[in-house]
Amino acid sequence: MGPWDYVYNPSNISRVIINALEGIMAPWVVYLVTFLMGVIAIFAFMVPSQLAVIWIERRVIGRFQIRWGPNRVGPFGLLQPIADAIKVLAKEATTPAAADKWVFWLAPIATFVPAIMVYAVFPFAPGMVLSDLNVGLLYIIALSSLSAIVVFMAGWSSNNKFSLLGAMRAVAQMVSYEIPMVLSVVGVVLLAGSLQMSRIVEAQIESGAWFLLLQPLGFLLFFVCAVSELNRTPMDIMEAESEIVAGYHTEYSGMKFSLFYAAEYTNSLAVAAVITTLFLGGWSSVPWLDRIAEATGLWWLNRIVPPWAWFIGKIYFLFFVLVWLRATFPRLRIDQLMAFAWKFLLPLALANVFITGLEILVWENTAAPPPLAIPLLVVINFSLTVVLIVGWARLLGAKWIAAPSPLVEAPDA
Repeated sequence: MGPWDYVYNPSNISRVIINALEGIMAPWVVYLVTFLMGVIAIFAFMVPSQLAVIWIERRVIGRFQIRWGPNRVGPFGLLQPIADAIKVLAKEATTPAAADKWVFWLAPIATFVPAIMVYAVFPFAPGMVLSDLNVGLLYIIALSSLSAIVVFMAGWSSNNKFSLLGAMRAVAQMVSYEIPMVLSVVGVVLLAGSLQMSRIVEAQIESGAWFLLLQPLGFLLFFVCAVSELNRTPMDIMEAESEIVAGYHTEYSGMKFSLFYAAEYTNSLAVAAVITTLFLGGWSSVPWLDRIAEATGLWWLNRIVPPWAWFIGKIYFLFFVLVWLRATFPRLRIDQLMAFAWKFLLPLALANVFITGLEILVWENTAAPPPLAIPLLVVINFSLTVVLIVGWARLLGAKWIAAPSPLVEAPDA
């Protein structure tokens, strides 16, 4: 095994270390060392990524708003996130006199811990996962459901009407969007036949098609619901500055506020990792690229970009899309947000589950070969996605709005 093999898949390093320790140490010590190696690897990804995505968002938003963004501290403003972190650490962390202090102090910690724990089941490459649970997707859904409780803890314990209003909005919004979000991934589970994250990636590799192509409606539903769960524009109702100051974390400052801030970006990267795993083939390259490279004798092309680089590259691309949405769309009203979840997303999510189950049933009974069935399913599902979205929107009374005509200056008299 050459040096490039360790770069191509760093899990080879852990295998060498584990094999060396198994003969000289007790099994529980080997297990503990393996766990610590995985935790260190996760933080080695998370800490630089936190700094990177903060800089990326501020620079990209600046470009969208026709300004420079951070450009003073370090070359191209690259050291601005570090300067901000030092500034936050120097700020006073106040606690309201009438607050429920234990709950108030616990909420920032409780919001950050689940955000980190979710990374334990993400397969960055073959074998490059801390804990490859056979119910990995269920584990992620369970951890994501804790966010509503933590946000309500922060809002209620602050003894502030704006904080409580933001917390109540958060509970209503998160519960409403969790239902279609969970239903949107049922189609992926049916296609892969497993809740194991690595098995879902392998199913996409074996079929030669990302589940984005087979589940376009599920992808759109999950992405929209995830934006709402992340509390990002245009669905950041729970901390709408123009209405309720800053929502549930109005009373937080200093390091306590920074934990909420860091958890938001940690969750954003986690959602991007979930979408990458479920819909974009995980660590795999572009569909059919492997087969084309082997057929043309250019098999070495697949060895240039490591699997973990594909995975991380997809994560950063999806984060760029989240920033793009923030710079493009205005904030929705609370009634629009709730109606969109219950009247529009939930029926489409139920329809997607029914259609996927029917397609799998027909596929199994006809025993159609994958090279024939998959392209046919791609065409059918994309067509159904357009028909269902447009048709259901029209049924709910949506109308096309014509673009405003450009202003024409009146001629001089």
